Amino acid sequence: MPSTLPLRHALLAILIVAIWGSNFVAIKLALVELPPLLLCAVRFVFVSLPLVFFLPRPAITWRQLLTYGFAMFAAQFAFMFLGMKLGMPAGLASLLLQFQVFVSLALSVVMLGERVRAVQVAGALVAAAGFFVVARHTGGDVTVAGFACVLLAAISWAFANVTSRRLGKVNPLALVVWGGLVVPLPMGLASLVFEGREAIVHGLAHAGATTWLSVAYTAYLSTLVAYTAWSWLLSHYPASTVTPFTLLVPVFGMLSSALYLGETLPGWKLQAAAFVIAGLVLCVVAPRFLRVVPQPARG
Repeated sequence: MPSTLPLRHALLAILIVAIWGSNFVAIKLALVELPPLLLCAVRFVFVSLPLVFFLPRPAITWRQLLTYGFAMFAAQFAFMFLGMKLGMPAGLASLLLQFQVFVSLALSVVMLGERVRAVQVAGALVAAAGFFVVARHTGGDVTVAGFACVLLAAISWAFANVTSRRLGKVNPLALVVWGGLVVPLPMGLASLVFEGREAIVHGLAHAGATTWLSVAYTAYLSTLVAYTAWSWLLSHYPASTVTPFTLLVPVFGMLSSALYLGETLPGWKLQAAAFVIAGLVLCVVAPRFLRVVPQPARG
């Protein structure tokens, strides 16, 4: 397995993370007309149908599938959509969602008994400074409720990451499609209870082309196309070569939000981004370099 990506595959990796980063813009646009819980349900109807009829169910138990689908998709995106509806800007949402990396590390220690390197602890502390910068600026456009919901989304994603480690080797596309099938019913019922029938009918009746194009972007391009292409890269190159590209997701998220939504990039946002991305580098990239450093001879 080659350890470096040729230019065309490196560009593919950059395109994928650009799609994921700009996905937050599409979500923000869809939330203009669709309530967040309803949007969550609708998104995964598009993700799962009709592919669920053509892909066999992953070779895992129904309990594992329900746990994965609820944590990875239902809870994560319900909280994220709620947070963005309640005042979290799209660019900052893409940054705060990276909190999942550090929660994943903590849960892997508690639930899987894995060891965490000192450099990863240092990375978590550096990134925490970035999250603290954002927390200090809650109020106005960045609300406390929005901030809390996006952090809950990150925690849900982290829990799903750890539980998925126990699933073994499964078809990743089938896992997404079947896991997504878990979402529409509970999120549809939650929308009916908390958002109300009137909001649902109004949202669906008045959703225009921009809304449906945004939903299609999140379901097809961001979820199915990008995820499949990413899985292909991981099947041809080491994870240590491919996964560092995800560090660019919040970069594309903040830039695309500034470009298409007019979100400002004051100094404190750039400072927060610098802290979080530096922490991610220490957590994701540095340990891979440490593995290849020759160890001193013992004698």
